[in-house]
Amino acid sequence: MADYQITCTKKDGPDSDRRIDALAGPQFAQQPIDRVIRLIEAGNDRFWTVASGKSVWIEVKERAGAKYLTTQGDGYPPNNLLKLPDCP
Repeated sequence: MADYQITCTKKDGPDSDRRIDALAGPQFAQQPIDRVIRLIEAGNDRFWTVASGKSVWIEVKERAGAKYLTTQGDGYPPNNLLKLPDCP
């Protein structure tokens, strides 16, 4: 199992679902969100990021039949992944 840090995201735009399309980090190139979801669900890899100065794990959640990624709950909405800079 490998752990990967997420440092940037590719957001899908201003629509209401605010689902992230892709993400990347120092150890891997930009990956589509659905691939990262499959890796997490398979238990092969774990992903994390830094939020409010703390390392937090990224989890798969589901809403209205659509899977998405979020950070472990820290009690402060919105999703910390949405606060990361855009990937180049």
